[in-house]
Amino acid sequence: MNKQHTATRPLSVLDLATVVEGQTPADAFHRSLELAQFAEEAGFKRFWMAEHHNMVSVASSATSVLLGYIAGGTKHIRVGSGGIMLPNHAPLVIAEQFGTLAALYPDRIDLGLGRAPGTDQVTARALRRDRMSAANDFPEEVLELQTYFSPDNCNSPVRAIPGEGLDVPIWILGSSTDSAYLAAAMGLPYAFASHFAPTHLHAALRIYREHFKPSEFLQQPYTMACVNVVAADTNEEAQHLATSFYQMFLGIIRGRLRQLPPPVASMDNIWSPHEKAAAQQMLDYSFVGDPAKIRQDLKGFLDATAVDELMVTAHIYDQSARLHSYKLLRELFDDVG
Repeated sequence: MNKQHTATRPLSVLDLATVVEGQTPADAFHRSLELAQFAEEAGFKRFWMAEHHNMVSVASSATSVLLGYIAGGTKHIRVGSGGIMLPNHAPLVIAEQFGTLAALYPDRIDLGLGRAPGTDQVTARALRRDRMSAANDFPEEVLELQTYFSPDNCNSPVRAIPGEGLDVPIWILGSSTDSAYLAAAMGLPYAFASHFAPTHLHAALRIYREHFKPSEFLQQPYTMACVNVVAADTNEEAQHLATSFYQMFLGIIRGRLRQLPPPVASMDNIWSPHEKAAAQQMLDYSFVGDPAKIRQDLKGFLDATAVDELMVTAHIYDQSARLHSYKLLRELFDDVG
């Protein structure tokens, strides 16, 4: 494969090490590595993984550890977090972990940071212990993390070894407008989680662009949005594959989490009209169809948002169908990217 692509807008992958029914987290890790290797050969720019906890369908909880596995099994694709939920961790620990990754895989590691717990409140208390208000300290903790990466910290009594002096690009992630202000004020790139939180996408992008202040890290605003894409050779096949995704999100709505199930013939007898509407609202930026439909829908999204980079995630039960979806996406994206 290893094709040269002419699209000016980069295309990247978000993966959650999704656990499918009948398989284990170890199987999910192997599936993720296979996808990362495929994405590298196909010309995707980044492969990010997200920190979530206490979810039977998501095995990327120990995100830093898993990123080392992915980076070690690939050669040049950028590998990073989309993201690390910083209030769950001491900034020094994250600086050391990502400093280790950057030392092992130079010029390949990204650090996307979020302020949400990435889980429910009970689990958040188990993670954060006496730090339940840590999200309020997010701006200060980002600055602390930057300090640990700075070569100027060499005379400090607390240093990140490894980490100090290494180039680990920091991104601010958001699912509302709050982090847009922070990313703009700090002059950092901004990524929005429109794949599950579409409501404030346009407002957040506008705030970030209007308030952006150049920094030593970034001279111009740089935005990325994540969307769901399920592509197949026909619209009917794509809609069939997407029912796995819909069932998983239905479990979230009902508060009964489950592993990614196999697709079904129809969702009509599985969810109620109210549940369908709730799922569709959360998944507004989900593009399902054959290449012609995906091309048209993505072009509309990119024209409306003008994001600098697109990140895509795909919850598809069958691994070969998932790889084929990304293959179709990569091939059609040159026409819209």
